[in-house]
Amino acid sequence: MTKQTKPNPDDRSDNVEKLQSMVQNTIENIEEAQDSMAFANSEERERIEAKNLRREESINAMRNEIKDEAQARENNYRYDQ
Repeated sequence: MTKQTKPNPDDRSDNVEKLQSMVQNTIENIEEAQDSMAFANSEERERIEAKNLRREESINAMRNEIKDEAQARENNYRYDQ
């Protein structure tokens, strides 16, 4: 007997807001990490700087995704345009 599962509908209606929140949280993490660098040794500082660079890259990717999602929302999420 196989269990039939029904996929959840693709609800993208709040993606822009979720992504904006993720960007804000990541910015706050960068700021907190920069504050902690004052108490870090050189090795920890290097790790923090590397992580913040990755965070900046993530922010840029999320901002691009926000633009895509906003445009999709304007098009009522139609993919044929």
